[in-house]
Amino acid sequence: MTRSIAWIVVAATACGLVIGAGYGATRGALTGVVFAAVGGVALAAAHVIVAHRRSLGGLRRQFSFAVAVACGQILLAAAVAEALTLVAHHDAVMVVVLALFVSAIAVRAAQLMASGVMRDVESVRDGLDAVGAGRRDVDVRTEGHDELAQLAGAANRMRDELAAGEDARRDLVAAVSHDLRTPITSLSLLVDAMNDDILDDDTRRLYLARMAPHVNALSTLIDDLFELSRLEAGDIRWEMERVRLDDLVGETVRAMRVQAEAKGVKVVSDVTDGVAPARANPEKVQRVLFNLIQNAIRHTPRDGSVVVRAECRGAGVEVEIADTGDGIAPAERERVFEPFFRGGAETARTRNSAGLGLAISRAIVEAHGGRIWLAESASGTRVRFSLPSAA
Repeated sequence: MTRSIAWIVVAATACGLVIGAGYGATRGALTGVVFAAVGGVALAAAHVIVAHRRSLGGLRRQFSFAVAVACGQILLAAAVAEALTLVAHHDAVMVVVLALFVSAIAVRAAQLMASGVMRDVESVRDGLDAVGAGRRDVDVRTEGHDELAQLAGAANRMRDELAAGEDARRDLVAAVSHDLRTPITSLSLLVDAMNDDILDDDTRRLYLARMAPHVNALSTLIDDLFELSRLEAGDIRWEMERVRLDDLVGETVRAMRVQAEAKGVKVVSDVTDGVAPARANPEKVQRVLFNLIQNAIRHTPRDGSVVVRAECRGAGVEVEIADTGDGIAPAERERVFEPFFRGGAETARTRNSAGLGLAISRAIVEAHGGRIWLAESASGTRVRFSLPSAA
């Protein structure tokens, strides 16, 4: 309302000054007052229309009301001007006739413009209804290149994101179903065998020992799924602190050497003392290091090596885990951080890993404000991730 009042004052004053310059200060002042009064009535009507848009109906009717307000003030101004003898009677009549004619043409022009707008609105509405009903082949289009076209583009992007989310959900359900089926089937067979009264104690203990890895696999899978869902939902309650990466990397590498030596792989830390500390949660960063080093060991042949490096880069710190394995196929590089993705020969899902390690690592790094990616490498695989430096 304040802006409308200011608008009226400025417009009426400008008109009064123009009239005053040609016909005298008195007539100019009177014209300004008349225009301010007429404009005030028109804008007050416009505010009422805006406040009651819901009861006015569609856009066509709203456009028509707007035109009626604009032309109505011409009629009102002509009547007031004649009453105050600012204009002659025949001039006022001419203004009224002209206003009526202009109103008729303006209403029709508004209807034509509203028709185009309404077609675009209906196109967007029908497209959103179709997407809401489950269709993903809808392409929302508009006739113009305006804000409604931008809205249609947003609707199409939403459709694509929903389709991608549904594909990811189906892949996730299929992957979880597969990873659950194997241990559950094995456990079921072992339990059925143990229920057989003819088993001796030694055989029962053997079956119990065979059940333990399957139970552990199920527990790990459930824990990983729970952690990944919390990370993706933003349910993070971590204490951030200054983390010395040379100490953290060294500790993690020492813990992984037993697993590496069992496979005949050498794991070393190559972190200089001058690396700036990172602002991070040490337990979560160590989880990332465990995941990446374990993954590197798994894909490195005997007598190969895994090297963990860290360096300052810009306003952050970058950590790299490089191995001498076969590397990752170019077609699979974009998907390695997706949940349950295991490329190459592992598409048959013969590994014990559930394929969540890299996805969880990415979620943890991004929650720290960093990023994780595959660096170019002539041989083997180089995974790098960044963390913000501590203040």
